[in-house]
Amino acid sequence: MTIIDGIEHIKKKYPYPVLTIGNFDGVHLGHQEIFRMVIERAKKKKGTSVVFTFEPHPLRVIAPERAPSRLTPFKSKAELIKRYGIDVLICANFTKEFAMMTAEDFVHDILWDAVGVKEVFVGENYLFGKGRRGSPELLKELGSEYGFKVTAVPAITYNNIVLSSSKVRSLIAKGKVDEAPLFLGRHYSVEGVVIEGAKRGKALLHIPTANISTSNELLPMDGVYAVKVKLDKKSFGGAANIGFNPTFMQMKPSFEVHIFDFDGEIVGKEIDVEFVKRIRDEKKFSGADELARQMRHDIEEIKAILKNKH
Repeated sequence: MTIIDGIEHIKKKYPYPVLTIGNFDGVHLGHQEIFRMVIERAKKKKGTSVVFTFEPHPLRVIAPERAPSRLTPFKSKAELIKRYGIDVLICANFTKEFAMMTAEDFVHDILWDAVGVKEVFVGENYLFGKGRRGSPELLKELGSEYGFKVTAVPAITYNNIVLSSSKVRSLIAKGKVDEAPLFLGRHYSVEGVVIEGAKRGKALLHIPTANISTSNELLPMDGVYAVKVKLDKKSFGGAANIGFNPTFMQMKPSFEVHIFDFDGEIVGKEIDVEFVKRIRDEKKFSGADELARQMRHDIEEIKAILKNKH
């Protein structure tokens, strides 16, 4: 997949571009269905499937106080879009100046002149341009004028619930990570780097944990989780804890993972944690011994959960 970072770097015209526009945070099943339509149409026309997105999220610029926590940082979003088979990803730098561009100018200057779009697929409720005055109806009018086709895709639902990034955010924030795959088509995952921690896990509890620093804006609610860990291109089961470790009266929140069947030096390494199921709240124990007993119990429960997931 070709990534074009900034509209000023659109330097060439691709064969028969079939394009979709959106923020695509989380790359959920609704987004994936639109990608499937775009790819299918591009293949039929021997053309190019294109995703046009924005960075940062437009609300970060227009109304920062209303901006949602991101499900997928740009790097993760790009990797997912590539995984689903898109040919070209164009990422516009969303600035205050860009936000002032009218829907008509966006279509003429970018979609038509710069990209040379032939077909556009958008969600039926998608709005764009200054004041969010652009709509699928306006796109169709402009498409008739310039000579490109527009398909408005109806909202995609699961059990009568519209698939949306906000719905996924709500599930994650409530710790309902086991429901996320129904909307994402995969487990919710968080990428990070292993950092030095308090070293209580190995020294005091005899259960080593990896402390993780992440740029992901949305972690599941505090608690203990069954997780799958990707490290050095290998997969492991694991038990994750998010919170303040109340037994030790920790002041700052932490995100740590005990990786099953692993005992290596990993500080500084990149790690990917997939959340499978939340098993309990954080709890304050009488001391290290009681906490270690509970952790061993959690590990056995999690191993059974992960075994049944295979």
